[in-house]
Amino acid sequence: MGVVPFPARREAQVGFDRAEMTRILDLYGRMVAAGHWRDYAIDLGREAAVFSAFRRTAERPEIRIEKRPALRQRQGMWALVGEAGVVLKRGHELGPLLAPVERRLMKLVDG
Repeated sequence: MGVVPFPARREAQVGFDRAEMTRILDLYGRMVAAGHWRDYAIDLGREAAVFSAFRRTAERPEIRIEKRPALRQRQGMWALVGEAGVVLKRGHELGPLLAPVERRLMKLVDG
């Protein structure tokens, strides 16, 4: 049996750490419980990690939470993107970025 070469290292992939995923999935769960969201998708790539939340499976995501570490030193690595693809908010931290969605959840629960 010959020598098997060690697989070449793949390019680094951007991902969410445990605390980030916990925060995002907590919000997602509360939006599902409020009857607003029904599905989600996670896309992990070389440049960004994206969490997309859907009202219905077959349509465009209502929001996307994007993490782009390359923008860390500029406007911040986090972005909240709306259904039309417009950036609703940018920031250096996840918590303040989720504030508009948290406010919407409060209106859904109270209303």
